[in-house]
Amino acid sequence: MDIVELLKAALFGLVEGVTEWLPISSTGHMLLLDQFVSLDVSEDFWNMFLVVIQLGAILAVCVLYFRQLNPFAPSKTPEERRGTWSLWAKIVVACIPAAVVGIPLDDWMEEHLSGPFVIAAALIVYGVIFIVIEHVREGRAMARAAELADAPRPKHLKAQEEAVLPQATKAELADADQPVQTIEELDMRRAVGIGCFQILSLVPGTSRSGSTIIGGLLLGCTRTVAAEFTFYLAIPVMFGASVLRLAKFFMAGNALTVAGGSVLAVGCVVAFVVSILAIRFLMDFVRRHDFQPFGWYRIVLGALVILYFLVVR
Repeated sequence: MDIVELLKAALFGLVEGVTEWLPISSTGHMLLLDQFVSLDVSEDFWNMFLVVIQLGAILAVCVLYFRQLNPFAPSKTPEERRGTWSLWAKIVVACIPAAVVGIPLDDWMEEHLSGPFVIAAALIVYGVIFIVIEHVREGRAMARAAELADAPRPKHLKAQEEAVLPQATKAELADADQPVQTIEELDMRRAVGIGCFQILSLVPGTSRSGSTIIGGLLLGCTRTVAAEFTFYLAIPVMFGASVLRLAKFFMAGNALTVAGGSVLAVGCVVAFVVSILAIRFLMDFVRRHDFQPFGWYRIVLGALVILYFLVVR
């Protein structure tokens, strides 16, 4: 067992855990990292590892949101159990569009859209989209807040609002202006719409979390709701993708050796631990901030990727 390969696997797990949940593209970062730090494995194992390492990230969601996702929790009332089953129905239905498009196109996508320039373009384009969406949402919220401040109301109410309003960030005002404030208020129509946006993530560099968060923002969700539903959608999508990739790996006549299993296990464990920290960070961050910093990060990274492969490579 090569300790260097295990350290490499841990590095890939670290990158997976951070980038899977932040809207900056985990697959894009993993493919780019492979340009500099490659595992000493076969091509079939690498293609399997790139997907199956996500199982560690999935487990983090299951642990952090166990009660919310468990319809059998003894502490839940009958009404809460019905709400949980309803949530699972939305999750499953929202996954159908990506499955219908992604399963038949999986091999074609892997062959034609895994290049660095495709990844860079996706990073930049969706970075711009994040910035534009946030500017529009916050602009509308600020305009409505100004209208409210000028509207005639009893003096004591107006004084209270004027004391609270300046303390709110633009991001908080934009969220307060949205029709879907909690995950329970997310209806089936919006859930399916977010699922359709998930199709965009089939292109490496787009980001599965990024595409679904964009869908949630455009469909009237707060940042917290959009991010939380994105986490939930990941469970069946990433589990299904992992099972599919493992099946392809074994059907091609490959076997999982002790060394290969150790590399995969280390990557998954590190991805699990780091994912817990990344999810907690993101949920805390979006309560008072918007997604524009992630948009700018995507643009800068995409530009650096293009520069590197044009000049250095």
